[in-house]
Amino acid sequence: MDRIQDPEVRTLAKKSSCLAAEYPELEDDQWNKSPFNWIRCLPPRTKGAIGERLVADYLACKGFDVTRSPDGQADRIIAGHRAEIKMSMLWKNGTYKFQQIRDQNYEFAIFLGISPFDAHCWVLPKADIIDRIKTEDIPHQHGGRDGTDTAWLTINPNDVQAWLSAFGGRLECVVGLIAKITGQKP
Repeated sequence: MDRIQDPEVRTLAKKSSCLAAEYPELEDDQWNKSPFNWIRCLPPRTKGAIGERLVADYLACKGFDVTRSPDGQADRIIAGHRAEIKMSMLWKNGTYKFQQIRDQNYEFAIFLGISPFDAHCWVLPKADIIDRIKTEDIPHQHGGRDGTDTAWLTINPNDVQAWLSAFGGRLECVVGLIAKITGQKP
């Protein structure tokens, strides 16, 4: 409160503090002290860029050759292969929701799920993504005739769909899956 100079704002802040006591889930927030908590308050586009950097930096430290894509059709070039990167932070309902999945020029997609004190990852070849959109395992994000250009993938890390098991889950699986797709040994 010391940083608030305006007396009216101070009054409002005091009222806000009183209301906060009525919402115990805020006091016991699962993200408290998480090394990823700072990401939550950022705009979606910034979160996406951070997800791309986290994946790129992680894979580079594992020995992969990672560069930025020269166009907007993929996020990174990993060992010479075009990759799309999606990140989701754990939703309150315990799921990850990877959004804005499109049919663009990439060979595989990396889905990074960030929990307060854990991370999950799946690596799917684009052909599998397109097949799963057709079977509605990955549903369209928007309804209507014009809503078929984007899809979203919802994953509960504690109850992963059986068809996803071959594509990862634990972060430790990612290196092997990407090595298999790209042919680069880290």
